[in-house]
Amino acid sequence: MIDHKTGTREEWLAARLELLEAEKALTRRGDELAQWRQKLPWVRIDKDYRFATDEGTASLADLFKGRSQLLIYHFMFGPDYTAGCPSCSAIADGFNGSAVHLANHDVTLHAVSRAPLAKLQAYKQRMGWSFPWASSFESDFNYDFAVAHTKEQQQSGAVEYNFRTTDTRPILEANDANPWTAEIASGVGTDWPTYRQESPGVSAFALVDGAVYHTYSAYGRGVDGIWGMYQLLDRAPLGRNEDEPGIWWRRHDEYAR
Repeated sequence: MIDHKTGTREEWLAARLELLEAEKALTRRGDELAQWRQKLPWVRIDKDYRFATDEGTASLADLFKGRSQLLIYHFMFGPDYTAGCPSCSAIADGFNGSAVHLANHDVTLHAVSRAPLAKLQAYKQRMGWSFPWASSFESDFNYDFAVAHTKEQQQSGAVEYNFRTTDTRPILEANDANPWTAEIASGVGTDWPTYRQESPGVSAFALVDGAVYHTYSAYGRGVDGIWGMYQLLDRAPLGRNEDEPGIWWRRHDEYAR
């Protein structure tokens, strides 16, 4: 038995046209926000960040790979992880196909994580990815861009993330024995507090006359827009399945065949 409202084609079309108006309004608002992002003031980066890459040690300017724009995905893969975050992995599954298009629009797409390069390379091979991925191990980069947090910060109750200060202690304590969070943490080979030392995000940079400028960053739900699977599920009959018990998404090589 169908547990959902049904109707005639005429009723569906009337409801669809009403929704279409709302979708058009959202699209227009999205266009306005895109222009707003591009009008943000640029902040020059003077700190000499260093990254380990497949080609050797690189500066932030080197990550542009000869282009004038850089998008960095802050991939949750801490030094103590044994595998990348499953959510970040699902997002990154869409990078290979997008990278070539971005490159032809003068944009380099790069992932950056705190795990040592060897771990990133092994996981990248497992996942079958080809996009560039740099290690910021022993660098301040992730901390400066608020996607990494020390144990001391967690314990102090003052974690800077998504442009505000949050007390994460209740989250860490309440979820320490939660089966859902335990599954996520064990999936990357850590406990829950260690897993939560990393956070996702995306940052944009411009390279002008040899100087690097930070132009934009988004965190938390602000990253949903680049999660291709979410955009498709939002158009499927049952949506994202977020009400399902446990973790409903997996790394692409972990689904039951």
